[in-house]
Amino acid sequence: MRYVCLIVLMASAASAAILPDSLGDFQKSAPKSLALPDQALYSEYGLEATEQAEFTSPDKHFTATAWRFHDSTGAMAMFQFRRPSGAVTAKPPELSARTADELLYAFGNYLFQVTGSAPPDVMDLILNAAPKVEKAALPALVAFLPPENLVANSERYVVGPVSLQRFEPRIAPSLAAFHMGAEAQLGTYRTPRGDMTLAIFNYPTPNMARERYEEFQKIPGAVAKRTGPLVAVVISPPDADAAERLLGLVRYEANLTINERVPKDETKGFANTILNMLYLAGLLIGLSVVVGIGLGGFKILLHRMGLREDPGTMTVLRLGDKTGPR
Repeated sequence: MRYVCLIVLMASAASAAILPDSLGDFQKSAPKSLALPDQALYSEYGLEATEQAEFTSPDKHFTATAWRFHDSTGAMAMFQFRRPSGAVTAKPPELSARTADELLYAFGNYLFQVTGSAPPDVMDLILNAAPKVEKAALPALVAFLPPENLVANSERYVVGPVSLQRFEPRIAPSLAAFHMGAEAQLGTYRTPRGDMTLAIFNYPTPNMARERYEEFQKIPGAVAKRTGPLVAVVISPPDADAAERLLGLVRYEANLTINERVPKDETKGFANTILNMLYLAGLLIGLSVVVGIGLGGFKILLHRMGLREDPGTMTVLRLGDKTGPR
């Protein structure tokens, strides 16, 4: 059943229209069938559709390939996987890698590859025509890999058992516990005694990470560390001291994941409170004046109708007129 679904996926992917019929002066040829060298990995990353076609002008031509994934995480993960080791990579958050004749570019839930004599604005033209673009934020986990001694373009993102088996088979999927919502970012680091792979797993809560950390420590030769909801682990490092120094650079800072909106001017809230208090005081004073006038008028009306004695009648004692013995 699994292979039937993959065949259906490939058939639907081959017929999906992603690339436009023309890109500037370049005209699109008939789409080519695109083989998937690692179907299980593409499926785990959430591949939905693919298309490859050649574009020609009177004197130039290039080939464009597009992969559409379920979300931006899948596109980023495949970008890391397909990126050539010698490519020149742009600084984050842009996901692009260039070689002498190839451009690999990830945008939202899409991954594009262009080879040949493409115009300078080819990616803008392709993106403007791409359907079903979903640009969600990339996972914050990618920022926790320490840059020191990181081998260029060695990063690999793990979302399930297949990608874990491809990139770090020494860790069992049951140990990673993907059913708990785990994902991992891997990177290769160079040391004088040899390369080593750092895997950083992210779990929904620190308690889950603490539980997994205890299990990771049971792997023979593993060096692990927990920080917040992250568990960093190096399996059988060639240099234990270098592994300890590398793990010491992995630090979780909660403010990296805070997306709460902060008011631009905190004094406005206090000022608005004072103004509201003044408005309320003015309203109460106005109501008091209206009630007082109404009550006075009502009493005068009763007096004129003979229903009430003169409210102005007073009893005067005249104590100042009396004289007494000194």
